[in-house]
Amino acid sequence: MDWKQIIQKHSRKILNRISMDLMLEAYLTHESSLMDVEDLPQTVEPVWILGKKYSTIIDLQQIRSDVQSRLWFTYRKGFIQIGNSNFTSDRGWGCMLRCGQMVIGQALIFLHLGRDWRWDPDKRDLDYLKILRMFEDKRSAPYSIHQIALMGVSYGKQVGEWFGPNTIAQVLKKLAAMDELSSLVFHVALDNTLVINEVKKLCTVMEQTPKSNSCKKVWKPLVLVIPLRLGISAINPAYVQGVKMCFTFPQSLGVIGGRPNHALYFIGFVGNDVIFLDPHTTQQIGMLPNKDIETEHKIDNSYHCQQINRLPILNMDPSLAACFLCQTEDDFNSLCQELKIHLVQSDQAPSQSLITICDDRPSNWTLDSTGNLSASSDNMAVSLSDLELNDKKMLTDSDDDFELL
Repeated sequence: MDWKQIIQKHSRKILNRISMDLMLEAYLTHESSLMDVEDLPQTVEPVWILGKKYSTIIDLQQIRSDVQSRLWFTYRKGFIQIGNSNFTSDRGWGCMLRCGQMVIGQALIFLHLGRDWRWDPDKRDLDYLKILRMFEDKRSAPYSIHQIALMGVSYGKQVGEWFGPNTIAQVLKKLAAMDELSSLVFHVALDNTLVINEVKKLCTVMEQTPKSNSCKKVWKPLVLVIPLRLGISAINPAYVQGVKMCFTFPQSLGVIGGRPNHALYFIGFVGNDVIFLDPHTTQQIGMLPNKDIETEHKIDNSYHCQQINRLPILNMDPSLAACFLCQTEDDFNSLCQELKIHLVQSDQAPSQSLITICDDRPSNWTLDSTGNLSASSDNMAVSLSDLELNDKKMLTDSDDDFELL
């Protein structure tokens, strides 16, 4: 082989390596413009966005405004390294963590600003900015990528590892418990089972009334997460209608899940397509002190997606988690009734049951939904991480489904 052939051979190797690197880079960043279908069809079928019903024929601008008002958390680069790791970007591994941020972010928006609040790029809304700063990419922010990744270590996830829907739910539960501003109760339903009285016990506290020695019951806002497995390698078509119904309840916070190997945050549907926010866009980090200058306006814009992405429901990964916000006890009671009607097994549709709802804990459970043993067991406590590792039947997770294979 002469020197020209050697050079040509090595050149081909280099070009092939560059091509593979570019393909991997495209997969890891996966800009939203490369998604399956964009925008909305002109159809008589309704569009549902987090419990609100629209028509694409007469409400198109309202739909766009609603979607753009949702907090959009994506991969970021250039932040201070996470713990003792060398990670200064979550590109390629943080998609489910960002989806978790979007769920808790919507909960805080609804709780503090209301469901009808709309983002205005030209307005300086201090209450909104206060919420957004809770997600900045730094250790001190309560719901930062740093806090989530480091909390994941207690569930056996090293920094840089992918999370499944259940793992992110458990991590957010721990972080929400430390959020004194919102005083949220974050409950993860085990084994596809919602135990009504246990949830009410968690959310109800007794507070003393001002200028009185009497006490009254106070309901703490509830973020309810129900991890589901709706098939083996693909969603069973029998569950499609149930998935749709999750977006129609006024308490809807959407669904965290994705498509195979690709975590997404679903916020609604039209026809047989789900509408989602995609975290697979890598952006430079940026802080938002007061939104006083042009640079900060651009940073604010980077937290809101300007387009609407759709995906056929049957293309979703079967491992997902339905999320709901119940600000009052009436909200919770109403949600339970709707879930019983539309998602719980019935004689008419036995194959379409997504969850089980009961008033009290099933007798075969040895742990309550908070991960604690019953009082008859010497008040010993078992962490949910132990439960997750030791009882795969009770905590359904599929972290591998979202790994880059």
